[in-house]
Amino acid sequence: MSIAENIARFRAEIDEAARESGRTGGDITLVGASKMNDAAACQQAIAAGIDALGENRVQEMTKKLAQHAYDGAPLHFIGHLQRNKVKQVVGKAALIQSVGSEALLREIEKVAGQLDLVQDVLLEVNIGGEAAKSGFAPSELTAAAALAAQLPHIRCRGLMTIPPVAHFPHENVPYFEKVRSLFVDISEKMYDNKWEYISMGMSGDFADAIRAGSNMVRLGTAIFGARDYTK
Repeated sequence: MSIAENIARFRAEIDEAARESGRTGGDITLVGASKMNDAAACQQAIAAGIDALGENRVQEMTKKLAQHAYDGAPLHFIGHLQRNKVKQVVGKAALIQSVGSEALLREIEKVAGQLDLVQDVLLEVNIGGEAAKSGFAPSELTAAAALAAQLPHIRCRGLMTIPPVAHFPHENVPYFEKVRSLFVDISEKMYDNKWEYISMGMSGDFADAIRAGSNMVRLGTAIFGARDYTK
């Protein structure tokens, strides 16, 4: 199937899952995770109505920016961001979804201040407590949100998470529900309920994530097809 056909198919599935939680597909932001897909594929997704494109790697993002791959849709950075690469992302990405440490928050603030802009971010939650993954532990999240609220060149828009790899259907539902609970609790306490996004759910579990409260999903292979890691 073409990229456009895949987007149409998964829009329908997103809408179905959203309706089960009292919403519609129009309430869900569809981010195309375009890692390892070229500028032409990105433009096909934009032409088919993707809401945003998400990149995992700074070098690939920079190359495709020069090729105008993202013209016509917002660009999100969704991968692990090293502090020494922040200058290449701030002001380029409309939303940095993967802010998982206070050090990274402060570095984004520094660079955004130098550029005299306000950078939108999501706080990444390491909801499974996995040592190999970045992100704030749930117990650290309130302090991280308080810090973000004090930084004048950062606007925190919500939370993002990548749960552990599921081995059985619906295995990650408890993680999604926990992140939703954290979102509601911190948003009401600290942001006057103005946080906007819960970014959770990928190609294999987006329907469960939506039913649990996600309003932003990141689909890669579902839209672009299997990645060729031999290249």
